[in-house]
Formats: sequence, C-alpha cells, structure tokens
Amino acid sequence: MALCLGTLAKMMKRFGLSRREKRAKVKRHSSFNESGNAGETSDEVRDETIDFSEIPELTPEQFAKAIVRKGLKPQTGKQQITLRLDTDVLDWFKGLGKGYQTRINELLRAYMEAHRPK
Repeated sequence: MALCLGTLAKMMKRFGLSRREKRAKVKRHSSFNESGNAGETSDEVRDETIDFSEIPELTPEQFAKAIVRKGLKPQTGKQQITLRLDTDVLDWFKGLGKGYQTRINELLRAYMEAHRPK
C-alpha cells in the first residue's frame, strides 16, 4: 500500500511538528530528486521505504483521545438541532480546534451517563 504525500503531511500535523520540520520531512519524501528530475511518484513509494523515525510514538493517552469518523457510520443516530450557547463557551470549544461539536456531544453524554438514575 502506497502512502501519499498528503497522508504523510496529515500525520506530521497530527504529531505536532513545526512548519519547517514538516516542509523538510515532505521535501525528503518528495517525488523529485536533488537534480529536480521526477523520481518515484507518491504512488510508487512503499510504506517500508518511508523513514518514520522522527515521528514520535503515539502515547496511550493520545490514542484514547483519538476520534476516527471518516468512512464510518455513526454508532448512534444523531439529530440536528439548534442550540444556543454563551459566546465565551462556544469560543472556548472552537479554540480547542476541529471537532468541537463532537467534544460538546461527548461532554453532554458523559454528564447524562453520570446523572442517570440507577
């Protein structure tokens, strides 16, 4: 299975490398060699040939926080609603980055489960 440069860039972003480090890493794995001639295309690069030594290992805490949704059907049905939140609350959740609506839902679910009658 080939790993495209876009996937490599996404992985580096996820692991918090700086822009300079990302550019250097992508440049090393670019489809052009030092002379500027096209070398292997990203479709020809095999996973075994990519050096992942500079990417830190995923910790159990990071793995536990991972949310994978692409291509998967939701486990439970969701309903679209309109919810009014205080501006500072919404800004705080949005400040945490992409997936803020999922985090709000997870927080509400945790509250619901903690307050269910036994």
